[in-house]
Amino acid sequence: MSSLEIKRKARQLGYSACGIIPANAFTEYIQYLDKRVESFPGSKKLYEPLYEMASLPENVKSIIVCTQEYARYKIPDSLNGLIGRSLLCDGRIPYSYEFRAKLEFSDYLKALGLDVAQPEIPFRWAAAKAGIGKFGRNNFIFSAEHGSFIRIAAWLVDKELEYDSVEEDPLSSACSEQCQQCVKSCPTKALSGALSMDRSHCVAHLSFFAGDALDEDVRAQMGRWIYGCDVCQDVCPLNKDKLKEKEEFPLLSDIEESLQPENIMEMDESAYTNIIFPRFWYTGKDGLWRWKCSALRSMINSGEENYHSVIKKYAGHADSRISETARWGCGRLGI
Repeated sequence: MSSLEIKRKARQLGYSACGIIPANAFTEYIQYLDKRVESFPGSKKLYEPLYEMASLPENVKSIIVCTQEYARYKIPDSLNGLIGRSLLCDGRIPYSYEFRAKLEFSDYLKALGLDVAQPEIPFRWAAAKAGIGKFGRNNFIFSAEHGSFIRIAAWLVDKELEYDSVEEDPLSSACSEQCQQCVKSCPTKALSGALSMDRSHCVAHLSFFAGDALDEDVRAQMGRWIYGCDVCQDVCPLNKDKLKEKEEFPLLSDIEESLQPENIMEMDESAYTNIIFPRFWYTGKDGLWRWKCSALRSMINSGEENYHSVIKKYAGHADSRISETARWGCGRLGI
């Protein structure tokens, strides 16, 4: 079978780039993880699952890696700065074009006689090794055409294929040596240097997985972000003029109102289960309380007076996590 034909099919399905690498691509990745854990020992538990992702089944011989851009999708103004762009246009949602393309490509590879698997792997590392992207200082993968506004997909197959020239230094950066925009702009200082990040301090991670009580200083630093964060991508010079925003992402406009902070506060469990969770599943099926705490924090950090009555209303909420967040806001705003 021809690697060239495989790449041509990927392009036909809308992938912006495709590379093929051998299965032993993650040896250095383990060493890199060791250094990350050494730098941030307090986040060790968060990095431990990544070691398992780098351990591939014995029958895997090759990795096919593709990138897809999402810069073409329009983001409603009312959600900009509240929900991460890639999460609003998530290609893992079953009714998205990207999801269908992934299934079609899998079927194509199986029709070639390949045994195909799609487990979680270090996708960004795989893209860098395949030479279809380079790491930025903010840990995202960048392409020359689309900046960091790309998704990465990979297929593990049981046959040796014709490989691309493997990148010897996958950490070779796309960034200028002098640029520190992402590091300087990171709200919680999770980014502390080139290709270095304390995952436990990342706004996106905190919005998905933080425990019941966040440190008050951290809450203030997280700004208006409710789910995810785009700050380090938005300030990056490599992303200048990369957003095209010409197309509508399926059904995004239908949930725009539901994602407004004041409407999240009024949301019940049924609405969360049917509207929010199917698209934003990181917070889990019991995650409505987390969305309400995040919405409160967003309103508090906005400083907008029209939110004051909502914040005060929830200071007496039955859920102590929600009421504590509201009381913190009342104290912070002097209301």
